Amino acid sequence: MTNLATSESRAPAEKPRTGYAWYVVGVLTAIYMLSFVDRQILGLLVPQIERDLHIKDTEMGLLGGLAFALFYTLMGLPLGRMVDSVNRRKLVSICIVVWSIFTSSCSAALTYPALFLARVGVGVGEAGLGPAAYSLIADYFPRERMGAAISVYYMGLFFGTSLAQLVGGITVQALSRTPVIGVPLLGAIASWRVTFLYVGLPGLLFALLVLTIREPRRGELRTDASGQPARASFRESFGQMRLRWQSVVGISLGMAFQSTCTYAVSQWAATYFLRVYHWSPAQTGKALAFILVVFACSGMYLGGLVSDRWQKQGVLDARLKIALISAVGILAFLAPSMMMPSVELTLALFAPGIFFLALAMGTAVAALQVIFPNQSRGQVGALFLFVLNLVGLTLGPWLPGYLDDHVFHDPKMIGYSLSITVALGAVMMLALLGSTRPFYRRHYKMLLDQAAEAGA
Repeated sequence: MTNLATSESRAPAEKPRTGYAWYVVGVLTAIYMLSFVDRQILGLLVPQIERDLHIKDTEMGLLGGLAFALFYTLMGLPLGRMVDSVNRRKLVSICIVVWSIFTSSCSAALTYPALFLARVGVGVGEAGLGPAAYSLIADYFPRERMGAAISVYYMGLFFGTSLAQLVGGITVQALSRTPVIGVPLLGAIASWRVTFLYVGLPGLLFALLVLTIREPRRGELRTDASGQPARASFRESFGQMRLRWQSVVGISLGMAFQSTCTYAVSQWAATYFLRVYHWSPAQTGKALAFILVVFACSGMYLGGLVSDRWQKQGVLDARLKIALISAVGILAFLAPSMMMPSVELTLALFAPGIFFLALAMGTAVAALQVIFPNQSRGQVGALFLFVLNLVGLTLGPWLPGYLDDHVFHDPKMIGYSLSITVALGAVMMLALLGSTRPFYRRHYKMLLDQAAEAGA
């Protein structure tokens, strides 16, 4: 992929204007939203897929988690290394094309293994987005404003999930009246398969949208003798991570368990309302879309805003404090919400629970980015996503389905299975992130001292 290489010296040396920097965040957020539509559409297709492919909740959990995570996590590491030296916007554009094609190909999968492999391909394509987006935002915003910027980017997760719930719910209900639909080239296929075409094909337009943003000059970047950007070797990046290993391990694992909660809810919340309260797909999609847009996005934005304010006031571990508040809120509201005896009580706890679930998602990413020099940020971001998805994207969708099939032996116990998964994730968040705080304060101060010595 040598054609992706770019000479950063051609980029403008001045700091991009604030308005344009936020435009870049808006484009990246829209792309991140698309990625979550592609991966979360499965949540509303559980009954149809299980019926047609003759599978149970455990297999469905693997389809929504392990299939996507398998190569998403592995490809993230080499792609993260590429992020530190190539043109990031071109890399993202190529990744969008790849995952969109594989999403659309899910419509042609006639067996469970074929659908599993198609979901693997979606993960391969999406693996490059996160590290590239983190790196781009880090070059467009100063440290003290990065929390809010990455939090806005992370809103794409909930915008995408809510759009998948809304459009997917309406589409599934509309297509349910026509079990089989004729599609050019594919012939007569089950109507639920058409949903994958609807969400996959628009990605080709988003691949063009990302090319409207400029590749920024990499900040805090060393140059070689010819004046070109000096690329950090793997040994150098590994050495930087080893100096800060307590922060890297603690934040990555702590947020991996937060991710377990997120992906469990994303995969199974719709199924919970469909099974337990017998809501229609359209009703379920509209309700979940509203909760995600209002409560998740406000929680994520407020988390970034407060963490940046505390950071300016001299609280070095402000972003980890936000994460601890998030864990307490998940335990207090989200975990018990799906064991309530009525839908009114469920929603009364579920909505604020989603607010706290989202509170720390952007700030934790910013927490890692700001304690590393530019040359290592892509690889650090890739390692963070590797751990995040290896644990969260595998455990979150799988564990509730496994508990349903092998512990409770009752699909209508999905609410209790979800609550157990979410409670486990929140407890692990508290333990891991709480123990990381003193190390993180030291590592943050270390980078500030190095910047001061270098005259930055």
